[in-house]
Amino acid sequence: MQKIILGQNGPEVSSVGLGCMGMSEFYGGTDDENSKQVILSALENGVTMIDTADTYGDGHNERLISGVIKKWGNRVCIATKFGIVRKLGSYEREICGRPQYVRQAVEKSLKRLDIETIDLYYIHRIDTTVPIEDTVGAMSELVREGKIKYLGLSEASVKTVLKAHAVHPISCVQSEYSLFTRDVEDFLLPALRKNGIGFVSYSPLGRGLLTGKLTKESMEHDGDLRKYLPRTSVENFDTNMSLVNALKKIADSKEITLSQLALAWILSKGDDIVPIPGTRNVKYLMDNINAAKVHLNDDDIKEIETIVYPDAVKGERYTSEGMKGVNC
Repeated sequence: MQKIILGQNGPEVSSVGLGCMGMSEFYGGTDDENSKQVILSALENGVTMIDTADTYGDGHNERLISGVIKKWGNRVCIATKFGIVRKLGSYEREICGRPQYVRQAVEKSLKRLDIETIDLYYIHRIDTTVPIEDTVGAMSELVREGKIKYLGLSEASVKTVLKAHAVHPISCVQSEYSLFTRDVEDFLLPALRKNGIGFVSYSPLGRGLLTGKLTKESMEHDGDLRKYLPRTSVENFDTNMSLVNALKKIADSKEITLSQLALAWILSKGDDIVPIPGTRNVKYLMDNINAAKVHLNDDDIKEIETIVYPDAVKGERYTSEGMKGVNC
């Protein structure tokens, strides 16, 4: 798989990464052994960026990953996050970027991951009660101590990114970006490129909508919180699925999967963007990896964006609770 450098001073990673959140919670039932096989298959097929966070399953996700990555050493880039504080099974959260909490969080993540250094460490959401300079200052101390290699921000505004970057080089910013969520295009992406900062796209498949496989029935499983999100709610699901069905016709005409079309669209937006689709299925994993081989020409892009223009999607991407610390 093609490799890229995240920003001017970041790690070298595969052009498609693996998001592991759904292996621990939010998307219904989980299976640790199956998830470990997916992670292993990703590594064996050239994926080198594995993305997690301390809040996923209250640490479960980091422990899950640790059981697979030991033999891979510096061939894999482990990215984890801190800053969302919540109880297991609860969606309600607090955002914490206090310097003393940064140190506590990194020590716990290092222990769960069973590693000495975290390759890429993000603040998961922005704590508006703490100056970002203080949070990043604490993170930079951990770099000097060898506990972190590179710093990242997640769901930060341009203003916050620039303030943070002035304290310590920020390697990349992670935000939601897909055909269904294009907010970053107007201001954030241009600012990142101007300052030599990479970009990581999470939920590049619209939390399953852009796979074409999500149904109202499949979201009724216990623990699948997507049924409470605005875009997959009863009032918006059918409208958004009509867009998905139109996109699927394009994918079918190219003899690729809808997921591959959606990921290829993101990859066409710049070689400084790394999508991190999540899956718990090896077949879907391979589809996602092979999206890097799909080429979309200008006419393809125009046709896709005529169907899914920024205001075509109905519903916000999160509830008000989920928007805490977003774009701050």
